[in-house]
Amino acid sequence: MSEFADLHRAGDPLFLPNAWDHASATALAERGFRAIGTTSLGVAAAAGLPDGASATRAETLGLAVSLGSGAYLLSVDAEGGFSEGPDLVGEFARELAAVGAVGINLEDALGPVERHAAKIAAVKSAAPGLFVNARTDTYWLGDGDERDTLRRLDAYQQAGADGVFVPGLADLDTIATLVRHVSVPLNILYTPTGPTVPQLADLGVCRVSLGSLLYRRALGAALETATDVRAGRVTQGGTPSYEEVESWSRAGSDRG
Repeated sequence: MSEFADLHRAGDPLFLPNAWDHASATALAERGFRAIGTTSLGVAAAAGLPDGASATRAETLGLAVSLGSGAYLLSVDAEGGFSEGPDLVGEFARELAAVGAVGINLEDALGPVERHAAKIAAVKSAAPGLFVNARTDTYWLGDGDERDTLRRLDAYQQAGADGVFVPGLADLDTIATLVRHVSVPLNILYTPTGPTVPQLADLGVCRVSLGSLLYRRALGAALETATDVRAGRVTQGGTPSYEEVESWSRAGSDRG
């Protein structure tokens, strides 16, 4: 875990793009991204399954098997661990670590604090080297209660989380408050309408994730291209060659 943990630096945060298949992960690695996350939305959408419903355990593990020995550090978005039972979540984390993942993202979905803390503790027991990024959804799914956010983050830190994640939070003052409060790296989800990466770095944020943004932009580009071609317009934007995509997709490509 140490190499991945060392990338979480105040003032120089880990910028973590999120991939959804072998080609996207390999392409990002070739652009110089040392660490890459997965996006649960991309995994679920590719399988025709709902996101955040504990429906993609097999697909998530399968992607980790495909990416875990790549020439980059892999952190896996595991939703809530695909179980309400801490021991089963710990077992899933052990499987991720066994195939080469160095990090796991676990979300509380505003469930009981004690249950999520127990999941975190189980993961640290089953896979001590896995960097646990504990996510609270107080801003993503809730009404942004700062006191509840702090309470949850405190519990998750005490349970052994290596980092904490508060997606949906964009207020600079509140982010600064959380940075001062927590004793582990704070992860913020980048959004086009929120703070820039330099602004987040200035606040002391240690990790900035893209979440599902790249996957959604890729879908948007596909739709725009199809619409433009049908209408007789010239397509815009960069397009990788067939050979490039084939090289990114090739099984065993860039494995170390």
